[in-house]
Amino acid sequence: MSQAEHPERLGAQHEVTVEDVRQLMGASTPHFALQLRNRIRNLIAPLPAQHPARVEGEREVARLERLAVSGETRGEAGEAGERPLPSLEHFPGGTPAKEPDGAGGR
Repeated sequence: MSQAEHPERLGAQHEVTVEDVRQLMGASTPHFALQLRNRIRNLIAPLPAQHPARVEGEREVARLERLAVSGETRGEAGEAGERPLPSLEHFPGGTPAKEPDGAGGR
């Protein structure tokens, strides 16, 4: 998936609609969530705060950020007594979450 936008959406005459945002939302999976988030952010950036497409887009950006870090489970559950792998989730500011023993990192 590319972060390039459809040429028709980039035209000066094109008015961004809620449907434009929903077309991008339709393909959301954990693997592509951050690329879609960026495309939606770029699409809604020039819109006023109360524009329906911007409101829908901001809601979708938040959902895609959650989906990107917690929407996919890999591997199988560990054996009894095994420590879980570090989380992909981040604290605000991009700092990796700490491991249960406080070591942090991967």
